[in-house]
Amino acid sequence: MANFAKPSAPRFSVDVYQNEFLPEGGRDVHAIVTVTATGGGGGGVTRGTPADGTAAVVIMVDCSGSMEYPAEKMRGAREATAAAVDTLRDGTSFAVIAGTHVAKEVYPGLGRLAVAGPATRAEAKEALRGLSAGGGTAIGTWLRLADGLLRGSTAAIRHGILLTDGRNEHEEPAVLRATLDACAGRFTCDARGVGTDWEVKEVTGIASALLGSADIVADPAHLTEDFTRMMEKVMGKEVADVSLRLWTPVGVEIQYVKQVAPTVQDLTDRRTDTGPRAGDYPTGSWGDESREYHVCVRVPGAAVGQEMLASRATLVRPATGGEPEAVLAQGLVRAVWTNDVAASTAINPQVAHYTGQAELAQAIQQGLEARKLGDVDGATAKLGRAVQLASVSGNADTARLLSKVVDVVDAVAGTVRLKAKVADADEMTLETRSTQTVRVKKF
Repeated sequence: MANFAKPSAPRFSVDVYQNEFLPEGGRDVHAIVTVTATGGGGGGVTRGTPADGTAAVVIMVDCSGSMEYPAEKMRGAREATAAAVDTLRDGTSFAVIAGTHVAKEVYPGLGRLAVAGPATRAEAKEALRGLSAGGGTAIGTWLRLADGLLRGSTAAIRHGILLTDGRNEHEEPAVLRATLDACAGRFTCDARGVGTDWEVKEVTGIASALLGSADIVADPAHLTEDFTRMMEKVMGKEVADVSLRLWTPVGVEIQYVKQVAPTVQDLTDRRTDTGPRAGDYPTGSWGDESREYHVCVRVPGAAVGQEMLASRATLVRPATGGEPEAVLAQGLVRAVWTNDVAASTAINPQVAHYTGQAELAQAIQQGLEARKLGDVDGATAKLGRAVQLASVSGNADTARLLSKVVDVVDAVAGTVRLKAKVADADEMTLETRSTQTVRVKKF
């Protein structure tokens, strides 16, 4: 483990957890790469402290006709956006967009961003009073306008917050996918669904593509709390566009790279080649926090007694503003061949835990899909397995959400019965939060 960050920035560290021992001819090496950033000043910065222009935020508020039914949704959206504006640090660039079948600038307008301060916060909140519901939903137009506004900023941290209450009915799915592909890497985005008439896969897909969080706010009364918490996290970000770079020797192939904590996020297909046998996987922006990644590489088979470097994991920040690329931290993944059966068959506790968490997310998603299709047996089997995995791993939050969809007969054995009636909000909450994981127990 090594640290290379500047003293004024968060200090990054990389720890690698694995069982490096393989049987003779063994090829697959699994490792959990834990990345931790500590010591940054952003987490303690409050409103009124200059942000030095390091962050730019665009809030996208659904103003389609359905937001007026019930009226609490539109009112809650206005109040939540005002609270988010109040949470901005002085010096942060920001804008607000009203989204329908088109995207309109609410504040400040004229294709620009405002700079947060007492006057602009007051002006923005006054402009929010004019938000009203009417029209359709074309989320890609909202994201494209946000992208254009953020591209005009020199801020290192570029972030969007998107709220919707419905399905993307006035835009072809391919258009939204193309928009997400174009915006990926240019800004991150948290997505929220309010009420229960929106599409979970659309909202989670937006957050996944743009390396943000997704969640449900079933009751509009809770929007203000959620928006404030989201903006506080954005204000705590200090280092942008960080990548996990994996270098592998000749003959070694990367099988997959997944973020496994705090949420499951498959990064395998997001690789950008950066040199001979090296590729970068995006991780987005960082404040004081820790995340974990499951890396699986396939090495050439070897004889007992041989060992090799299977991969080098390096955290890098790209060259920006005349500054060269920065190496923030790195760790090594090793492979050692042995005839000690106990050593080669032992599963590292961290690897086992997060493999189970990834399976838990998949079991929930497959179980809910089977339930929607009327496949009672398939849904019961998958959701029963999910209950079992949640119990074993100590994922109490997910276990609680599962208990609203199934009656648990035996959690350890995974024996459940589907509930005859399930509230839409409970089912959508389980699906939306299915990828949220718990940290491994310390051994």
